[in-house]
Amino acid sequence: MTGARFLVSGKVQGVFFRASARNQALKRGLRGYAKNLSDGRVEVVACGDSAAVDELEQWLWEGPPEARVDDVVRHEFDNDVPSGFVVT
Repeated sequence: MTGARFLVSGKVQGVFFRASARNQALKRGLRGYAKNLSDGRVEVVACGDSAAVDELEQWLWEGPPEARVDDVVRHEFDNDVPSGFVVT
């Protein structure tokens, strides 16, 4: 089990990025959340199987069709997150 916090920058707000990230995370059995930050980035926190977290990171570099991802910064953490995957 692993946890990671991703900060995604680019054109990632207003393009269904959070909802799409949620769908991708749930498809991989991950728990966590996705939320817009005031600086225009999206924060995605994911916890679960390490291979699934890595797969989600790969998807975050692409995002949904309307998005333009410029950068994804990953920070590992040891804390667990609640069940499910929430968009806030």
